[in-house]
Amino acid sequence: MNKQNHLYGHLASAFSIFVWGTTFISTKVLLRSFTPLEILVFRFIIGYAALWLAYPHFMKTKSLKEESLFACAGICGVTLYFLMENFALTMTLTSNVSTIIAAAPFITALFDWFFLKGKRPGIRFMAGFITAIVGIGLISFQGNSTLELNPKGDLLALFAAITWAAYSVFTKKIGEYGHGTVETTRRIFFYGLLFMIPVLTVLPIRLELHRFSNVSNLLNILFLGLGASALCFATWNFGVKVLGTVKTSIYIYAVPVITVITSMIFLKETLSLQSFFGILLTLAGLMLSESKIKKQAET
Repeated sequence: MNKQNHLYGHLASAFSIFVWGTTFISTKVLLRSFTPLEILVFRFIIGYAALWLAYPHFMKTKSLKEESLFACAGICGVTLYFLMENFALTMTLTSNVSTIIAAAPFITALFDWFFLKGKRPGIRFMAGFITAIVGIGLISFQGNSTLELNPKGDLLALFAAITWAAYSVFTKKIGEYGHGTVETTRRIFFYGLLFMIPVLTVLPIRLELHRFSNVSNLLNILFLGLGASALCFATWNFGVKVLGTVKTSIYIYAVPVITVITSMIFLKETLSLQSFFGILLTLAGLMLSESKIKKQAET
């Protein structure tokens, strides 16, 4: 692997995670005027349109198998993941969801081992995973937030983590066909939006475009559509293509850390001692898991 591409892959993955870690601020603002489903639909329509403007060329696939991979990636990484995560947040505690979703790198490693014939997760990877989960737990469960099991919501969060792991596997397979990142991401968005249509027949959305006349609403939905969707999915897919599913997914551990830091900056929240140690443990787990992957790649 070219070292420069390797570096770009890490930078692209880190950038995606940094932006995704800040999206809660925009979502929190938009929830005053929009439902979670409306935010999801509008952001991906904007993202899809932006990717067409960025590269207005139709992509041809060579087989039904190849096209089916795009469909699977769309339904897993866009439709199912975000729907299950959003509905989980209405059924269980946010702290439960954030901690359960953080299991995605471990599930991704298992999927990579089973379906892509990758390396079996080793002791150091497992130690890193456990360390990161403990750290994320310290960040998530503090103050008034206590561990409280809510089976339906917690299971939805777990299924969301599983679908994201599946999405990583599908995008890795798609990357082997040699298509450009922009058109690949756009085709995935197309299927993600397509599979949302049945949901809209049950849970219809309000168009009411006058809501975008509010500058705050407009800027935040553009940030989610252009930044968190179009740009970050493209950079994430590039990271998966260059680094592989497991190395890229490990960056997910950093999302709660970024959320805490951005809360301090934008929402003027204070950093508790528990969060501080949680951040240290989470970053230590990330580095521990990453060092094992790097060691395996060099052997």
